Amino acid sequence: MLAGQRVMASRYRVLGLFVVASTLFGGTFVAAKGGLAYFPPLLFVAFRFDIGTALMLPYVLVRFPREKWLPRTRADVAGILAAGVFTIGLTNAFIFVGQQSVTSGVGAIFMSLNPILTPVFAAVLVSDEGFSRYDAGGMLLGFVGVVLVASIDPTNLFDGAVIGKAVLLAGAVCGGLGGVLIRRADSSLPSSVRTAWGLPIGALLCHFMSLAAGEQPALIEWTPAGLVALGYVGVFSGALAFIAYFGLLDEVGAIRGNMIFYVVPIVATLGGWVLLGETISPLTIAGFVTIVCGFAIIGREPITTELARFRAYIGAKLGSATEQMATVARTDPNWGEQD
Repeated sequence: MLAGQRVMASRYRVLGLFVVASTLFGGTFVAAKGGLAYFPPLLFVAFRFDIGTALMLPYVLVRFPREKWLPRTRADVAGILAAGVFTIGLTNAFIFVGQQSVTSGVGAIFMSLNPILTPVFAAVLVSDEGFSRYDAGGMLLGFVGVVLVASIDPTNLFDGAVIGKAVLLAGAVCGGLGGVLIRRADSSLPSSVRTAWGLPIGALLCHFMSLAAGEQPALIEWTPAGLVALGYVGVFSGALAFIAYFGLLDEVGAIRGNMIFYVVPIVATLGGWVLLGETISPLTIAGFVTIVCGFAIIGREPITTELARFRAYIGAKLGSATEQMATVARTDPNWGEQD
C-alpha cells in the first residue's frame, strides 16, 4: 500500500511540475510582449536576470551543501558558461528582441523547435549520439512547420515581422546548442545550481548587449503595467519556472521533460488572446502541428516506450478489476442478479 501511495505521489508531483513549468514559461511570452511597450528589449531581459539572480543564488546556497553548489572543475565552469551565455543569455535576448514584431503564440512556437534542434547539435558535438534517417526526416518536418508559421513571402523578406521571426529562430538555435554544450561539459553540478550561476552571466551579457545597441534607461516607462510584466518575467518565469522545470527534468529526464515546449505555445496563445487581444492564424496552427509531428518522429523511441508503459499500466488495472469481480462472483451467490 505504501509503495503504491509513493508511486501516486510521484506521479502527482511530476504532473504538478509539468503544469507549473509549462504555464509559467508560456506566460513569459505574454509578459514579454506586454512589457516591451515600456522597456527596451535587451535591457528588459537584463533586468529579468538581475531579479532571477537575486532569487536563485540564495535559493541554491540554502538548498544545497557547499560541495554541491561550488564549482570545482573545468567541466563545472564549462557547463555554467554554456548555460549563462547560450541557454540563458543569447536565447532570451533573441526572444525579447524578436517578440517585438510577432504575437506571443508565434514566439512560443519558434521556441518549441528546441527539442528538434537538440538532436542535430548532439549528433555533431556529442560522440555517443547518432543521427538517423528518422532524425533527419523529423528535423526536415520541423522546419517545414517553421516555414508555415513564418508565412514567408519572397516579396517582403525584409519586413519587420519576417526579421523578428528570424531572430526568434536564432534564439531557438542558441537554446538547442546551449543544451548540448551543457551535456558535453558533463558537469557534476545539479542543474538548478548551474542555472543559478548562469543567471548573472546571462544578465551581464544582456547588459553589455544593451549598451552596445545604444539602449538608454531613460527610455523606460515605469508604469504599473510595466512593473507587473517585469515582476512576472523576473520572479515567476525567471526563478520559479526554472526550479519547476529542472525538478521535472530530474524526475522524468530531458526527452519527456521537454514536452512542456509543446504546451507553452498553447498557454502563450491563450494568454495573448485574453490579455493582449492577439489572434493566431490557421496557417500558424498548422505549422505548430507540423513541428510537433517532427518531434514525434525524432523522439519516437521514448514516446513508444511511454505508450508501452501506459498500456501495461492500464492492462494491470483492468486485470486487477477483473480479478476482483471474479472473486466477488465466487463468494456472493446473489452477485449479478437484478432487483
